[in-house]
Amino acid sequence: MNEPEKNIWFPAKTYGWGWGTPCTWQGWVVLVVYLAFIITDVLIYQPKVHPYEFFGIFFVLTLLFCLICWWKGEKPSWRWGNK
Repeated sequence: MNEPEKNIWFPAKTYGWGWGTPCTWQGWVVLVVYLAFIITDVLIYQPKVHPYEFFGIFFVLTLLFCLICWWKGEKPSWRWGNK
């Protein structure tokens, strides 16, 4: 029995490990929301004034973004280009 095709939001990079730019509108929305939250974090908790708060929130946001990429993206592996 064929498995249903996974809806990929973030394709794997051609070179290196990880994901490339989003390939669906849902992926772009996730990326824009992530960047908006990072900018808000910078404006509210300025790194020089509140370094622990800034980096704590930055770490949590980045972890959530990576989890979404892992869930809705291609399996990451080390790639050396198209073969």
